[in-house]
Amino acid sequence: MRPVVLIFIAHYLPGFKIGGPLRSIANLIDHLSGEFDFFVFTSDRDLGDVRPYPDVIADCWTQVGGAKVYYASPKMKTLSGIAKVLKRTPHDLLYINSFFSFQNSMLPVLALRHVRRSSVPVVIAPRGEFSRGALALKAWKKRPYTAIAKMSGLLRGLMWQASTEYEAEDIRAAVGPTAKKIAIARNLATRLPVVPPDHSPRALGEPLRLVFLSRISPKKNLDFALRVLARVRKPVNFRIYGPPEDLAYLNECKVLVEALAAHITVEWHDAVAPECVSTVMAQHDLFFFPTKGENFGHVIAEALGAGTPVLISDTTPWRGLAVEGVGNDFPLADADAFASRIEELVELSPQEALNLRARVSKYARSLQDRDESVESHRNLFHQSLAGPASH
Repeated sequence: MRPVVLIFIAHYLPGFKIGGPLRSIANLIDHLSGEFDFFVFTSDRDLGDVRPYPDVIADCWTQVGGAKVYYASPKMKTLSGIAKVLKRTPHDLLYINSFFSFQNSMLPVLALRHVRRSSVPVVIAPRGEFSRGALALKAWKKRPYTAIAKMSGLLRGLMWQASTEYEAEDIRAAVGPTAKKIAIARNLATRLPVVPPDHSPRALGEPLRLVFLSRISPKKNLDFALRVLARVRKPVNFRIYGPPEDLAYLNECKVLVEALAAHITVEWHDAVAPECVSTVMAQHDLFFFPTKGENFGHVIAEALGAGTPVLISDTTPWRGLAVEGVGNDFPLADADAFASRIEELVELSPQEALNLRARVSKYARSLQDRDESVESHRNLFHQSLAGPASH
């Protein structure tokens, strides 16, 4: 019989607003559903939505692609509700996809103790929540939460998944000796289309077409992007795609937009469905994403796969992009570096811009060809299943 992996994640398909973590799990299931049986416990609605998905039956298991999915109503996202699901659903491994989302992290671990199945191994993937930039947001809440989790003993014996050695260091720094077992398993990127999506070249003299595609939240750092654009002296059209996660922050960004000079135009758009991300990226000359921290950055991989160069912060695993000639990763302390690079790209000739896009596409495909992330996840699960859990 195939091992059964029971996954806990805040939101899953057909949702998409949560971004990277959802794509990581969907891609994992896409690659490994022939070797493991995946069960996904998730919410019956997308991020920020007050109503459930219209075509989903809540509080029962439904086949979705290569996995069975339990779309939990709010009444089932409780200790007793999760305990009932754990009792009724045979499983060999729990796979937790957050640390600070209590309902989807510590609550399932607590429920596992409640039903006295402490021998079931648990893998927890914090998904970049321990990066310096992420920890700085609402630190007043995260510090005591982490301290209580460590003192409670709930973290004892867990296997931690880091997508890179950078994230492994973040986990050690945040959790300390409690994180005795850390495995590196790089997130699984979405398979690239056989042919990159069409791109319409920008005529010399027209505004540079920038895109920001992510949740509108302090972690994604849209306000920094707007402050950078306030320093740019050449024409730019900036399109912002994504759901607002924090309305106060959204209003702060709108105030910054109103203060921009006339040669910087800004357009607001709704969130983009996953199947449309590549097309949207290809319609732009640059993906501008000065995030405060990502453990992987699916949206960065999707931009590169669409042939769109990237301008990002140095707080993600995507480093050394200038050496590859496909983008830039600057420190957030150097806003002038971001502004200068945007101005340089405005001056590219149409042929230079096309050459840049070709180089980006080639780079993205070379990464896909040598990607070992599937094997690292396979090893992560087998290693966890083989070792006794010591709670």
